[in-house]
Amino acid sequence: MKLNFLVVLAFILLSFQCFENKEKDWVEESKPKTVTFLIEEDKTKIVSPKEETIEEELSQETSREALVNFAKTFIDVPYVYSSQDPKKGFDCSGFVNYVFKNFDIQVPRSSSGFKDFGKPISIEDIALGDVLVFTGYQDSTSIGHVGIVCEANGKNSKFIHASSGKAMKVTISELNSSHYTKRFYQAVDVINP
Repeated sequence: MKLNFLVVLAFILLSFQCFENKEKDWVEESKPKTVTFLIEEDKTKIVSPKEETIEEELSQETSREALVNFAKTFIDVPYVYSSQDPKKGFDCSGFVNYVFKNFDIQVPRSSSGFKDFGKPISIEDIALGDVLVFTGYQDSTSIGHVGIVCEANGKNSKFIHASSGKAMKVTISELNSSHYTKRFYQAVDVINP
């Protein structure tokens, strides 16, 4: 009985919406609209396709933000070559791999694996959670370092990474610093490849 009442109520609400837009519908043709009904024991929710898209985008933004927040919990964890153990330390790719694995996203374990991995994106389009790929410190012909964008602002973005440089720990650096600008190889989206 309760379920029937909720279905009838949803039908009435849709009918009112149709009458309000009646003049509009006569003037211009439009594509058929799909409406999704979510019926739970004590709740009924009508979700339009536009709202579903907005909810997906918000969910994705939240996931990217959650990923970055999780990565930041490891700030000051020591740099340890060939490690991805938060109790001992991380190397750069071990850190990136560990963070993404926590969100069920598979990424390469080595920095060189990022050369052809993910969807390359322009520096102006980078977002939270994208991966920045750098050449080696002494070898500019091979990939040698990776980090996760934690503040997206084009060339002025910041990234979190396990640094083997002066910091020797998980830290946040600026992409526009001379050290990283000259080594920058590409930015990749590994969340939506």
